[in-house]
Amino acid sequence: MWRLLAPLLLLAVAIGWAFPRDLILPEGKPEAQTHHYVIEGRQAAENAGSGSFDAVELARQPDGHFYADADVGGASIRLMVDAGASMVVLSAGDARKLGFGWSAAELEYVGRGVNGDVLGKPVQLGSVTIGDLQANNVEAVIIPEGLDISLLGQSFLSRVENVQIEGDRMTLN
Repeated sequence: MWRLLAPLLLLAVAIGWAFPRDLILPEGKPEAQTHHYVIEGRQAAENAGSGSFDAVELARQPDGHFYADADVGGASIRLMVDAGASMVVLSAGDARKLGFGWSAAELEYVGRGVNGDVLGKPVQLGSVTIGDLQANNVEAVIIPEGLDISLLGQSFLSRVENVQIEGDRMTLN
């Protein structure tokens, strides 16, 4: 499994260096938000502060990883949290579930892994919601081969003020 994940993790880190993130809170009071704390990206801004919403807590699973169930544009997908991945990385199955398609001609070099060049298709996700945390216009990449589960990387996590691990619990707030 590590032989498959190692190239993808390296790819995710390489892609992340190309996509800097600067964030601020959306205009208005957080309590005016009815259901979600919306995270918006803006150029030349500080990271967002906490709003009035519930923190998302994830339990470490027996395999040692943390997983999050996300609503992505109205579809539910399960993502493995990977703070080392620079962006959300979609498996072929999840990409199809979200309505994305691709052809071999659309695949481009997105990074280099242990086994060589990694090809993928960059996409934009309209919204990603985990618990009360929502981010709009999240950059992602579809990796059509070699990825069993999608990854929740920094194109979402960098928009969260605090990602903390204590023992077997991860808290996003």
